[in-house]
Amino acid sequence: MKPSELGRLGVWTWLEAYSHNDCVALAQQLEQQGYGTLWVPEAFGRDPFVLLTLLARETSGLKLATGIANIYARDAMAMNAARLSLQEISGGRLVLGLGVSHAEIVTPMRQHDYGKPVATMRHYVAAMNAANYAAPQPDKPVPLVLAALREKMLGLAAEVADGAHPYFVTPEHTARARAILGPDKLLAPEQKVLLVRDASEARRLARQHMALYLGLQNYRNNLLWLGFEASDFEHDGSDRLVDAMVAWGDETAIGKRIEAHWANGADHVCIQPLRPDGKPGFDPEALRALAPGR
Repeated sequence: MKPSELGRLGVWTWLEAYSHNDCVALAQQLEQQGYGTLWVPEAFGRDPFVLLTLLARETSGLKLATGIANIYARDAMAMNAARLSLQEISGGRLVLGLGVSHAEIVTPMRQHDYGKPVATMRHYVAAMNAANYAAPQPDKPVPLVLAALREKMLGLAAEVADGAHPYFVTPEHTARARAILGPDKLLAPEQKVLLVRDASEARRLARQHMALYLGLQNYRNNLLWLGFEASDFEHDGSDRLVDAMVAWGDETAIGKRIEAHWANGADHVCIQPLRPDGKPGFDPEALRALAPGR
C-alpha cells in the first residue's frame, strides 16, 4: 500500500461507548466525508479484528487500521491469521498497527510478563511473518506499522515494518520520527483535536483526557525525550504540555496543527476528535468541520 492510499487525513477514535450499528454509521459517514482511514484501538473493549470485519462488510473504500493491536493479546500465529483473514474479507483495505502496549496494563490486567519492548517486538514480527496459514492468501500484502515513539522502536519500524504509527505526539516528534524512519516509510501520527474555543474549558477537557496517558511510563519517557520536564507532568499537565498534545480552538487553529505534522514529514495524520462534553467517543461536529471532502 502506498502512503497516498491511506489519504492524508484519517480518524482515530474509541468506539466502546457506541453500539455496533453506531460504529457502522460512523464508518460510512467517514467514507462519505472523504476521510481515508479509520483507526481502531485495542485496550479493554471489543476485539478490533471482529469490529473491523463488520465495518469492512458495510463500507467499500475506507481503509481500516488497528491503532494498535496489542501483541500481548494474541500470539504471533493468531495475529497473522487475523490480518490475512481481514485483508481477504476487506478486499485489501487493512493496515495492521502493532504495539507492545504498557507494563502498567500488560502485567496486572493481561497477566503477562512485560518484555523488553524492542526485542519483544522484533521477535514477534519475525514469528508472525513465519507463521503457517492454510487459507488462501489475500491478493495484496498487509501494510504493517509499529507503535513507535523513540529512537530504537522507530529504528525497528524502519527495519522490519512499512512505517510507524506514533500516538500522543507533537509535530516536533513527527520531524524526529521522519529523520529516523527515512524518506520512504509510512508515518501516520495521531493528533488529538478539540473543537472548543475557550482556553480554560479546552485545557480542562484536555487534562481530563490526558490523565491516563500521563500515568504511563512509555509516554512520559517520550515527552522527556521531546524536551518536556518532570514539572510539566504536575497538576495534570502544564499549559505548555496540554497545548502541545491537544490541538484546540476553531477549525483554523486545529488545521494549522495538522498541517504542521504534514510539513514535518507525516504522510497521514489521524485525528482523534475529543468530545466537548468530556464523554468518551468522538465529536461529530469536529468531524464535519475538518472533513477533507467538505
